[in-house]
Amino acid sequence: MKLVKWTRRGVCAAVGAVMIAGSLALPAVAQTPPGVLIVGQIAEPKSLDPAAVTAVNDFRIVVNLYEGLTRYRPGTLEVEPALAESWTISDDGTEYTFKLRPGVKFHDGTNFDAEAVKFNFDRMLDENHPHHDTGPFPLSFFFSAIEKTEVVDDQTVRFTLNAPYAPFLSNLAYPTGLMVSPAAVKEFGADFGRHPSGTGPFTFAEWRSNEAVVVERNADYWGDMAGSDVVVFRPITDANTRVAEMLAGGIDLMVEVPPTSLSQFKGDGFEVAQQAGPHVWFLILNAKEGPFSDVRVRQAANYAINKAAIVNDVLEGTAEVAAGPTPPAFAWAYNDELEPYPYDPDKARALLADAGAEGAELTFYVTEGGSGMLDPIAMGTAIQADLAAVGLKVNIETYEWNTFLGEVNPGLEGKADMAEMAWMTNDPDTLPYLALRTEAWPDQGGFNSGYYSNPKVDELLESARTAVDQDERARLYKEMQAIVQEEAPWVFVANWKQNAVTSDRVQGFALEPSFLLHLQGVTKD
Repeated sequence: MKLVKWTRRGVCAAVGAVMIAGSLALPAVAQTPPGVLIVGQIAEPKSLDPAAVTAVNDFRIVVNLYEGLTRYRPGTLEVEPALAESWTISDDGTEYTFKLRPGVKFHDGTNFDAEAVKFNFDRMLDENHPHHDTGPFPLSFFFSAIEKTEVVDDQTVRFTLNAPYAPFLSNLAYPTGLMVSPAAVKEFGADFGRHPSGTGPFTFAEWRSNEAVVVERNADYWGDMAGSDVVVFRPITDANTRVAEMLAGGIDLMVEVPPTSLSQFKGDGFEVAQQAGPHVWFLILNAKEGPFSDVRVRQAANYAINKAAIVNDVLEGTAEVAAGPTPPAFAWAYNDELEPYPYDPDKARALLADAGAEGAELTFYVTEGGSGMLDPIAMGTAIQADLAAVGLKVNIETYEWNTFLGEVNPGLEGKADMAEMAWMTNDPDTLPYLALRTEAWPDQGGFNSGYYSNPKVDELLESARTAVDQDERARLYKEMQAIVQEEAPWVFVANWKQNAVTSDRVQGFALEPSFLLHLQGVTKD
C-alpha cells in the first residue's frame, strides 16, 4: 500500500497546485509524481464490473483491469487472440471452441480456466445462476445467441450458438465480454463492481468516490508489464475544469477535449491525439407518444436542425454530419448512397403544419457531459434554438451523466420527447440491434428508449446478424439504414473524431478506433 499512499499525496499536491494556479492566474506549476499517470475522465464510473456497465467512460477503466478471450488488434477493430490462444468454428457457424492461454491467474490469485469462462457467461445469461443477481447485465444482448457454454477440459471451452452469429468474436473483445474472477464475485456479490478482479495489466487499488479510481501495475501479469507504476482515473465532469487542470499540469492525460479548447494544446508541452471511429451522436425521439409519434414531426426535426452549423461552429470541424444510424467508419456496411437530411426550415414548417404540430411543446433531456457526447450543453442549446425557429417550444432539462442515463435508458415514455445520446460501437450490428428493434424496448431490456418499431427493420437486423457472408450482411444493413433514415426515429447529428491530449512527459499513448483507453504501454518521464 505504500504506492497507493504515494499516489494519494501526488493527487492532492497536483490539485492544490492547480487551485493556486487558477486563483493567481499563473502558468503551469503542478508536477504530477513520476511513474504515476493521472487521467482526467469525464464522469464518475457507475461500476467496475465490465458486464454491468454500458458507458465508454467506465469501459476506459475496466479494459485496463480485465481481458477477454479476444481483443482488438491495435489500431483496428479486427480481433486477435487474448486469453484464448486460438479457436475453431464449426462448418455451420454454430460452435466455437477456444483453447485458453495456460498459466493465467486472476488478480486474486485464482486460476483463469474453462470453468471461469463458463461462470462468466452463465452469470450473465442464466437467470437461475446463483450469481445472476450480481447484475443487471444490460448488454447481455451481445451474447444472446449463446445456447450453452461447455467445459471441454481445463484449457478448452466450447460455445454452442442457437444460429450463426457474425459479430460473436468481435463481441468477445468488447468490454461486456471481459473475464471477471468467479471467486471475487462469490466473495463480494452485488458489490463486486467496487472490488474488481480480472487478469489485466493493472490491478485494482482503491476507489474514492467522486475523487479517483486508482490501479497499480500487475507484477504477476502473463504478458508485457505495464509501463506505469500507477494510473489514477479522476472524474472531472466539467470540461472547462478538465482543460484548466490539463493546462496547469494537474493531470497527464485528458479525454474528450472540447473542440473550442483544442487550440490551447497546440503549442509546446502537449500532444494532441485524434482518431476516427464508429461514433454516432443523435437525438432519441419519443415515437410512442407526443408529437414525435408522427413520422412527419420526426422528419421535421431532422430538417429543422442545422447539423452543418453544429459541426462547424460548435464542434470546430471535429466531426461530420451524420446521414443515418450507421457510422461511415464501418465502410463495408455503410450506405453511402444516403445523404444527410439537408437544413431546410421551410420544409420543417410545412411538415409540422401538415401534422398539426405547430407550436408543440417538447421536453428535451440534455447531459452535462458523458461518453462521446461532444459538447452536449452547447449542442443542446443550438438544437433548442433551431427548433424554436420553426415554432417548436423546447424545454431543456439538464442532468449529470449517470443521472441522465438513469432517466433515458428506462425509456422516455411519460417523461420526455427527446434526449441526447451517443454510441461508440464495435460492429454495425451493435447499435441498431440494441436500440432500434421492437424487442429492444426498455421493458424488454434493450436501449430503444424512443420505442421505435418497424417489423421490416426487425427482420433485416435478425437476418444480418446470422448471415455468414459479409456481402449479404452489408446488403441487409444498407437496406435497414435507408428505412430508418426515412422514418427518422432519431435526429442524426454527427459522427465524431475522438480526441485526447497528453503532456509531453507521456510516451506511447495512442487512441484506438474502439474508443477504449488501453494504457498498458504508456510511460511518463
